[in-house]
Amino acid sequence: MPSYILTGAPGAGKTAVLRLLEAVGYPVVEEAATDVIALGQAQGCAEPWNDHEFITRVTTLQLCRQDVAAYLAGNRSVFFDRSPVCTLVLSRYLGCPVPDLLTREISRILADGVYDTRVFFIRNQGFVTPTAARRINFEDSLTFERLHEQTYRDLGFQLTDVPPGPLADRAAVIQQIVGPPVIQPTLDPY
Repeated sequence: MPSYILTGAPGAGKTAVLRLLEAVGYPVVEEAATDVIALGQAQGCAEPWNDHEFITRVTTLQLCRQDVAAYLAGNRSVFFDRSPVCTLVLSRYLGCPVPDLLTREISRILADGVYDTRVFFIRNQGFVTPTAARRINFEDSLTFERLHEQTYRDLGFQLTDVPPGPLADRAAVIQQIVGPPVIQPTLDPY
């Protein structure tokens, strides 16, 4: 199962591109950090990213989602909204120590080729729309974007730029490289 990473600056439109890829038949895996933040906020923590266990929680959820994706996707290409490499970037950006779990996972994904070495880098659109989980201004998002770019390259990944533009055009850049989705027949439960 080829596993592709979509990454880029916060608010660049990764999730919208992912939704369109999903709508045409590709299996997709959600970003873990956003869900860990949402859960923390629902439990009364306004800024869960300041918790010393935040990076470990994100990594743990990513590992679970990798396992589920491998089980459900079969031989189909899967798209991941971020990866443990992005979690490494987040750890560095926040100035947090990198947990052993994340260090081991980065080593494993590099050694085992868990993800395709071509990473789809969704370029910023020139602005960031704040959300409850995304509290970053545009200038800081550019710093985050550069850190992503450098970290992926340092780890041996090749970045394929997906430039700003209409959503369909952005998804088309990816589909031209990956090819059409493989649609598996659904099993009739009756």
